[in-house]
Amino acid sequence: MSRASIAIVGAAETTELGKVPGLSQVGLHADAALNALADCGLKPADIDGIATGGHDVAEINQYLGISPTWYDGTSVGGCSFIALVRHAAAAIQAGLCTTVLITHGESGRSNHRSHRPIMPSMQQQEFEAIYGPLFPPMRFTLPVMRKMKDDGLTEEQLAMVAVVQREWAAFHPRATARDPITVDDVLSSRMIAYPFRKLMCCLVSDGGGALILTSAERAKDFPAKPVYLRGTGGEGAEGPMVSQMESFTSSKAFRVSGKLAFETAGITPTDVDHLMIYDAFAHLPIYGLEDLGFVDRGEAGAFISEGHTRPGGRLPLNTNGGGLSYMHSGMYGMYALQEGVRQMRGVSPAQVEGAKISMVHGVGGMFSAAATVVLTNEDSW
Repeated sequence: MSRASIAIVGAAETTELGKVPGLSQVGLHADAALNALADCGLKPADIDGIATGGHDVAEINQYLGISPTWYDGTSVGGCSFIALVRHAAAAIQAGLCTTVLITHGESGRSNHRSHRPIMPSMQQQEFEAIYGPLFPPMRFTLPVMRKMKDDGLTEEQLAMVAVVQREWAAFHPRATARDPITVDDVLSSRMIAYPFRKLMCCLVSDGGGALILTSAERAKDFPAKPVYLRGTGGEGAEGPMVSQMESFTSSKAFRVSGKLAFETAGITPTDVDHLMIYDAFAHLPIYGLEDLGFVDRGEAGAFISEGHTRPGGRLPLNTNGGGLSYMHSGMYGMYALQEGVRQMRGVSPAQVEGAKISMVHGVGGMFSAAATVVLTNEDSW
């Protein structure tokens, strides 16, 4: 029997989500961090490891008054925080620190930023931006249209991703968009960049979140139910230019990170009770379902349209409503993690009954990076 070695003992989002004009980006980090510390009864002085993505980790450290023996500022896009969970676990296991705070804060809507969290790479600027695709919905059109041609993905199936996730968002009082929508609503919403219409694109929000990790031995000393890491998770990277993907119909970074996560957790897709797949745009859950091995290539669009991921379906997916309906500040991975933790604690407004294993998977950039972790509420297996 294997026993968990690392646990998430604190988890919280900012007090407000959506439109928070009264807080700077640093303020959002701090609000989330203080809420997570309160969740587990710790103080900043109890933290000796700190990590964040998209912001100078030293600035967050100084603002909170933490004196770390370990820090990590990995920033590869929205999956950074999922990767940082893996990094923090490794640091604790190596004895570099005992208690790690991972913070996120982003003023995506009010634009009170210290700096832009993700700048285009030099390769993107030199070889892609000169042809016009400056923003994510424009860059992502290339692989999606190839997938529509080669694998038969339809606009209606893309629309269903948004429809189903809105059903999940309706359970969450903090979700930005909760009113029901139909496929016709999605397909009649404003065209942004073919095939993406407005309701297939993520929200633009203010908010933040934070996690606190420590050894599993200490986990039961805290007031909230611990959530354990099963295995080490996985990371993958391909490159910053979407035009240079190995395949437009599949993400190499997704496949690599997912394979590692399954192998180190000792599970298969049939063991997963709850799944979070980063959804900045409606195509990403489709790629995720296929590249992680939950369905075969070309089957994910129909799988979602047939209702398998909606409330009552056999694979609950993006149960907070995702970036399309819950919130999306620009780097969404932290919010996927928060919902995974809520599900494993049994406190989600959209709780999946009896769920014991949650997989959280995220993308960075335009398929340039990926990270995957497996969470569980069992300390041995």
